[in-house]
Amino acid sequence: MHPAPSVIIFTTFSGLGFGLLYFLGFGVPDVSGVTAFVFFAIAFGLAVGGLLASTFHLGHPERAWKAFSQWKSSWLSREGICAVAALLVMGLYAIGVIFLGQRWAFLGLLGSVLSLATVFTTSMIYAQLKTIPRWNMWATPAIFITFSIAGGSLLAGAESLAPKLMAVAGVVQLIYWAMGDKAFQNAGTDLGSATGLGDRGSVRAFEPPHTGTNYLLREFVHIVGRRHAQKLRIISFALAFVLPILLIIAPVDGILIKHLFALFAVLSHIAGVVVSRWLFFAQAEHVVGLYYGKR
Repeated sequence: MHPAPSVIIFTTFSGLGFGLLYFLGFGVPDVSGVTAFVFFAIAFGLAVGGLLASTFHLGHPERAWKAFSQWKSSWLSREGICAVAALLVMGLYAIGVIFLGQRWAFLGLLGSVLSLATVFTTSMIYAQLKTIPRWNMWATPAIFITFSIAGGSLLAGAESLAPKLMAVAGVVQLIYWAMGDKAFQNAGTDLGSATGLGDRGSVRAFEPPHTGTNYLLREFVHIVGRRHAQKLRIISFALAFVLPILLIIAPVDGILIKHLFALFAVLSHIAGVVVSRWLFFAQAEHVVGLYYGKR
């Protein structure tokens, strides 16, 4: 599919924001007052900023509010409801931590659960699509959730947990790539099954449906060279997981140096996730491409 910048920003930064909120709900890091305000501001800024970015990909952003009414059938609607609920609950929890010096454990736990639920509902928007085999598998929610928790642990400064969570997310990413590369073939979809003519013999396209481009080709057909994709995967994996882990476990002295290493680890992870998300969309093979001889 066409990797729209707004959706890449949305899936990257909202996941990080809700990942940080997940840890804040459990009191990690153990902060209060002004310091807590900074952490909550970062978390809310990333989460809300990412959600707002997603509306730029809509044809009519002003109608986004209507999605909330379709919660019975739409994962997009469920995502919106979970996001609003998570932000409201964590907002109340933040007031207690910042201004009253109180940790309302129930609100924190509920907010953490809702934050993770928001990330899950986001992933299901893509995982439910049978027309895109690379997304239509369990590994899609797995990478969204593990990326969110791993990134959240980095932002929360959980030095003992972060390397382990980053390693888990890295393994899940490798599994996703391995499964995704075989997904379209394993789905058994070809031009014959797509047209319903497969039982009559080998089916091939006589000519494209039309000579010019159209919405389907612009949005749902995007070809990435295999060599190019492999190079980007290496870059993504190194930036998102390898370098951050090395920076976290590096034996350094001095608070300033440790904070600088932590900052570089976060920036490296974000850069790697952005590349990974670009590949997530760019390599998504929609079955409509069969009609245009693109698969």
